[in-house]
Amino acid sequence: MAAQEYPAPESVSRLQTRAFGVGAMALLLAIYGAIHSPETFFPSYLMSFLLVLGLALGSLGLVMLQHLTSGHWGIIIRRPLESATRTLPLLAVAFLPIAIFGMRYLYAGHGDDKGWLNAPASGEGALSAFQKNYLTHNGYLIRAVIYFAVWLALMFIFNVLSKQQDTNRTDRALRQRFKILAGPGIILYVFAMSFAAIDWVMSISPHWASTIYGFLFVAGQLISSMAFMIAVVVLLARTEPFAGILQPRHLHDLGKLLLAFVMLWAYFDFSQLLIIWSGNLPEEISFYRTRLYGEWGIVAVIVVVFHFFVPFFLLLSQDLKRNAKVLPKIALWLILMRLIDLFWMTRPEFTSSAVPSWLDLVLPIALGGLWLGFFAFNLRQCPLLPLGDPDLAEAIKNHEH
Repeated sequence: MAAQEYPAPESVSRLQTRAFGVGAMALLLAIYGAIHSPETFFPSYLMSFLLVLGLALGSLGLVMLQHLTSGHWGIIIRRPLESATRTLPLLAVAFLPIAIFGMRYLYAGHGDDKGWLNAPASGEGALSAFQKNYLTHNGYLIRAVIYFAVWLALMFIFNVLSKQQDTNRTDRALRQRFKILAGPGIILYVFAMSFAAIDWVMSISPHWASTIYGFLFVAGQLISSMAFMIAVVVLLARTEPFAGILQPRHLHDLGKLLLAFVMLWAYFDFSQLLIIWSGNLPEEISFYRTRLYGEWGIVAVIVVVFHFFVPFFLLLSQDLKRNAKVLPKIALWLILMRLIDLFWMTRPEFTSSAVPSWLDLVLPIALGGLWLGFFAFNLRQCPLLPLGDPDLAEAIKNHEH
């Protein structure tokens, strides 16, 4: 089984060109918005950045989960997952506008609500002693460097080992090395993302805190990544050389995992609401007080219904999970709902209006287009299947007859 048997089809090259083109045009519009309305630009940029970051980090988590469990479900999507993780250098660069220009628009507060960048030393709105030491400009930047260093190190390790496995196909010790590294790697990923969620998003409202907040982002990233992988493998299966590889049982397995991640996200989200609602403490209920009433209450209903209930009941169907026409549509819908959920989580701290600005539409296209183009470029650099994996033959064997 030679590596050249599974090159990326021409459709991936076309996707790369179109994604870069659309992303670049949208980016020009976004730059105009950044110059003329930075106070509107950076909240939209943060939301869009978190969406594309979730695609890459969720893929990193799934790569490690597949190595830890040795599940056949991950073999068919492993190379697209690895290609998605290799977009992390681009995302590290994409974080620079926030670090260099955006902090004063995100963390300085709005109106009477003072953010941690300019919180008063004492009195109303003052930070606690711990917050004064933790929420600092330099501390924010140093921790961001640490987060990206952890993610980039994990990306490098698992991509290098994967290439070694293709070269040394008889080296069964690599399988054990993958497992040994995957367990601690998942823990590092979850911890780094949890603290990043606290620094980058939860600190927008520094007087509110939730111990489960980071897990909401981890679960959301797993949804985004799995949904994206479903769409990618169905697209690849339309042409050679991937045609005939993807079987209904593969889609069934991926659909079941997508359902599991949707349920996990809902569990974390409901647990946070239940704990805060039952406690009913003034400093804790501020998050939901601004998000469950008025215009934002409508957005909350949209998220509950279309991010959880509708996908949940659709994905319960075995026939739908095995349907190559329907399942990708559900997957792409969930990526859109991830964007709306991020909008609901971040934007109420900046405005009382739930009407999206034009930058809320342009920036996801800009960052998403550039990210998708880079992903397609990475996907073209390696065979579409991990040819050195000892379980590959069994994973792609036709069991449908």
